Amino acid sequence: MQKKRVAIQGIRASFHEEAAFKFFGEDIETVECNSFKQTCEEMKHKNADYVVMAIENSIAGSLLPNYSLLREYNFPIVGEVYLPIQLHLLALPGVKFEDIRYVTSHPIAIRQCIDFFDEFPHLQVIESNDTAACAKKIREENLTDTVAIANNLAAKLYNLEIMERRIESNKKNYTRFLILAAKSADEAPINKASLCFQVGNSAGSLARVLNIFAEHNINLTKIQSMPVLGKRNEYNFYVDIDWKDQANYDISIRKVLKHTVNFTIMGEYLRNDTV
Repeated sequence: MQKKRVAIQGIRASFHEEAAFKFFGEDIETVECNSFKQTCEEMKHKNADYVVMAIENSIAGSLLPNYSLLREYNFPIVGEVYLPIQLHLLALPGVKFEDIRYVTSHPIAIRQCIDFFDEFPHLQVIESNDTAACAKKIREENLTDTVAIANNLAAKLYNLEIMERRIESNKKNYTRFLILAAKSADEAPINKASLCFQVGNSAGSLARVLNIFAEHNINLTKIQSMPVLGKRNEYNFYVDIDWKDQANYDISIRKVLKHTVNFTIMGEYLRNDTV
């Protein structure tokens, strides 16, 4: 049986691959990509079966450009993963802390460890585009004066020692990832949906839509607005909802359709909020 091909932003042992493992298991073929747009292009050209895409972080907030990609490519969302972001200091085996001069990682990872590095102002911080790539570079170039901020997966794959564990400032840091597929799964169980729509530019127009969900006991878990490109005072609203009664969901969707424009169900899937 052919392995699932899963496109990720970054290289192997990145947080995106860790999220892919958590959702699909480790028996997958990882398709490494330089950007989120490239992940979508790989699936568009049938070089991948799924895309794993970060959509929000509990500290950094929403990844707004990815909402635009969701609309542009229109791949159905078929699942989600919440991944705790645990950041470690990785070095070549045998390297001592006093030998270190440089610290390298993704800028967001660096910001999430700022309290740790405040104690060591002599260390020069170098930003890179991928946490795992920093770990890989230390191994390939045998860098004895450099440490990377990355995850446990990177330490294992590139045979690095964890010099300091859990150096992130906020221990409740997590990222939510969406699972995109080339087509929706038939007859899959669902209790959560991601929607996108516009409403009229008049008082109470959004409230009317949200009230419909409330009246039918539909739980609103996320709302994000993005300007409609080139149109003043017009916004796309991205909304995540979940429910316990499927009939209530079906009724609410039919009612909401009457109060919205360009309404799209971007995906229906099983809620998966285990961190």
